[in-house]
Amino acid sequence: MGKNLHDTPMLDQLESGPWPSFVTGLKRLANDNDMMVDLLGQLETSYETRKGYWKGGTVGVIGYGGGIIPRFTELLDDNKEPLFPEAAEFHTLRIMPPAGMHYDTNTLRKMCDVWEKYGSGLIAFHGQSGDIMFQGCTTDNVQPAFDELNEMGFDLGGAGPAVRTGMSCVGAARCEHSCVNEQKVHRMLVNAFLDDMHRPALPYKFKFKVSGCGNDCMNSIQRADLATIGTWRDDMKVDQDEVKAYVADKGRKYVIDNVITRCPTQALSLNDDDTLAVDNSNCVRCMHCINVMTKALSPGDDKGVTLLVGGKRTLKIGDLMGTVVVPFMKLEDDDDFEALEELAGEMIDFFAENALEHERTGEMIERIGLINFLEGIGLEVDPNMVNQTRTSNYFRADDWDEEAGKWNERKAAG
Repeated sequence: MGKNLHDTPMLDQLESGPWPSFVTGLKRLANDNDMMVDLLGQLETSYETRKGYWKGGTVGVIGYGGGIIPRFTELLDDNKEPLFPEAAEFHTLRIMPPAGMHYDTNTLRKMCDVWEKYGSGLIAFHGQSGDIMFQGCTTDNVQPAFDELNEMGFDLGGAGPAVRTGMSCVGAARCEHSCVNEQKVHRMLVNAFLDDMHRPALPYKFKFKVSGCGNDCMNSIQRADLATIGTWRDDMKVDQDEVKAYVADKGRKYVIDNVITRCPTQALSLNDDDTLAVDNSNCVRCMHCINVMTKALSPGDDKGVTLLVGGKRTLKIGDLMGTVVVPFMKLEDDDDFEALEELAGEMIDFFAENALEHERTGEMIERIGLINFLEGIGLEVDPNMVNQTRTSNYFRADDWDEEAGKWNERKAAG
């Protein structure tokens, strides 16, 4: 018979609303699970005092310098003993998911069995960095839990000042908008920089995220130090018969209000015969019209990726969105993938050598200037990186006109 639940009036309040509550899930796990009983007790204390009571420490597995998030309780009684002893250690194992987050049910069941055996049973699919978060484990159980997960073919993800676990969308497996082999890009980048993930040696974290189209389901523009986003550079494909069928079904007013006028660059217009005219030179691949008219519109055939650098959430200088550094790059043969791997390596090396401690790539670029960063990684400035240089608020470009002139001269010379 396990411990009785602690009184948790504040947590109970979170279950009273109309939406599902995480508290209900924690209480369910607390049935015959003393670790989760005491976790609820510590969490209730935090809600009462508005303070967190976890401290870090050193916990790891053999051969790895990262991937384990240590949590030790700071709630102690007068004798320096934990107030909630069963949850005094509540470590998290970050495990890398498969690219595109594809699982079969047998794998999921095995994971649950491992964590019920060694941990609290609490699993998060997935954390902000994309990891499977196995939350709640004692120090003694960290190594055997990892050993069993490793035997299943899974490895620790990143933690600390290191390359973090990569993320990729479900991609071509289930999405007709896919413009690149997302899973191949993902696995290539992870495999190439696995040592930088498992042995933290960078100024701070570095994240890869891969999205197959401009919908950017991985939110890579906002969150990735290197974002790889599928795109195309020829004309968007239009099936005019399907356009007419859509207009006939929805009506001209609906199509104009919900498709035509919502194009951010006014690149669309509806002809009198209910066909669609597309100004492809002004199309920015935002995907809105394709998302709405999925049968009528689809990406072009000349597919590749756009690379952006420097996205991150709030840290030192606030949120930053990724800046385009490669407007278009083909990813078809092995040479193309090797070129991407080499460029990613240059970025990580430059970041390691030039960033300040606890500084993300975007903050480093903000400090030293984009042009210095591009020169440092050996990447030529391309005017297609931006649309209107003088009105861009993401970076300084004092010398941009001069660099654009050099690019035009190289282009004219062939």
